[in-house]
Amino acid sequence: FILVLDLKEYSIEIVRETGPEFCTLTSFIKTITNGPMTGSRKRPSEGNYEKEKDVCIQLFDQWSEADQVEFVEHLISRMCHYQHGHINSYLKPMLQRDFITALPAQGLDHIAENILSFLDARSLCSAELVCKEWQRVISEGMLWKKLIERMVRTDPLWKGLSERHQWEKYLFKNRTTEVPPNSYYRSLYPKIIQDIETIEANWRCGRHNLQRIQCRSENSKGVYCLQYDDDKIISGLRDNSIKIWDKQSLECLKILTGHTGSVLCLQYDERVIVTGSSDSTVRVWDVNTGEVLNTLIHHNEAVLHLRFCNGLMVTCSKDRSIAVWDMASPTDISLRRVLVGHRAAVNVVDFDDKYIVSASGDRTIKVWSTSTCEFVRTLNGHKRGIACLQYRDRLVVSGSSDNTIRLWDIECGACLRVLEGHEELVRCIRFDNKRIVSGAYDGKIKVWDLQAALDPRAPASTLCLRTLVEHSGRVFRLQFDEFQIISSSHDDTILIWDFLNVSTNGQTEGRSPSRTYTYISR
Repeated sequence: FILVLDLKEYSIEIVRETGPEFCTLTSFIKTITNGPMTGSRKRPSEGNYEKEKDVCIQLFDQWSEADQVEFVEHLISRMCHYQHGHINSYLKPMLQRDFITALPAQGLDHIAENILSFLDARSLCSAELVCKEWQRVISEGMLWKKLIERMVRTDPLWKGLSERHQWEKYLFKNRTTEVPPNSYYRSLYPKIIQDIETIEANWRCGRHNLQRIQCRSENSKGVYCLQYDDDKIISGLRDNSIKIWDKQSLECLKILTGHTGSVLCLQYDERVIVTGSSDSTVRVWDVNTGEVLNTLIHHNEAVLHLRFCNGLMVTCSKDRSIAVWDMASPTDISLRRVLVGHRAAVNVVDFDDKYIVSASGDRTIKVWSTSTCEFVRTLNGHKRGIACLQYRDRLVVSGSSDNTIRLWDIECGACLRVLEGHEELVRCIRFDNKRIVSGAYDGKIKVWDLQAALDPRAPASTLCLRTLVEHSGRVFRLQFDEFQIISSSHDDTILIWDFLNVSTNGQTEGRSPSRTYTYISR
């Protein structure tokens, strides 16, 4: 015979199980697996065993639960390993409880539904297959509807799709109103996933539909800034005007005039448009009527950028200063503090409740406390002046005339990554949770993988997902969301790159047929 001991698996294999040696090995195996043998198991006669068992059970039934537990513990401690395994196999199914089936039987359907409502889609599919009762709980609890609602609440991509494909009207309605059955939401979920996968593939491959607004004016050309929502695009032009465009028809709805210099920056909300100009002023306009509500005269040179939020506004200028304003109302705006420290024009600012971040032609990014306006730190690394940045949470992303993009940790000042690829000054940059989109004076827009860029192990060659080339001049400004990029350029156009509604007929990868709309000022 051959004895094989596998110490990793704690197993013993006997190749030949014959002869007296086998009996000896059997005893040896029982010894090492069950512990020292206190004697062979004796099988009592059937009659005595049954009588003694009945007596024991009668005595056991008379004891308290605590005494019964203690007695069983004593019994188990006297058993061998083999017996423990047998008891374990016997107890396992007794300890399992189908609580999802049991809860409705106790009138607690809502608890069963609430438990299953925390499952993701894959787990919910598996739960439907457990048994008919589980399937009933999922169906009557409308758990596929609740899953979709949870995704719409937490993910901007889902929310945007619900609005654009108009299935949001079937969400967030209680059971008393007319809603489709659970099967509708069960079949809707995979269609949504397919839409999301298609959109992501369009971004990766550069597939898009292109719409072009020609903003030609009589005197000068160039669209320096823009912002958009679902209904409109507001743009600031080199010809001193602000043009408001219908997002659907792309027609010019309104022209605001009043600045005596190019409109270099703007931001709007539901009440006002705030613009900064090379005429050194900041103007506040009524977003609905176009009326000028306020004019702020503080900076000595061109106002290059501005941001406002929650009653606070920050402006920066070619005069090297940063102004912090309190906005009590559109007509009641007062200067709180002037921040100085940059040695060249301050090209861009951004802020949140914690920090104000500024970038300058002096090659530095400076961080200031929002509450106290005190200087915090300087981020050094760019080789030439910095033209653009965005700041959110701990991350700052900046673009420079050294043709690079840098990612920074604002708390420690460390440069996390340098992105190279643009051939000229990086003029505008935006990022979300997935990607960075940059525009440069080389006329190109590049889409970068943000998560890969934050991973130091990711090769530099994998970071740029796509380069989009349609502008014939410098790219001045861009904004994007999950479905589109809208960009403006020195070529006097606004381009809408649509990654949702992509026509595949005859389209080559990275380019698509375009529609052109031309506006001629009167």
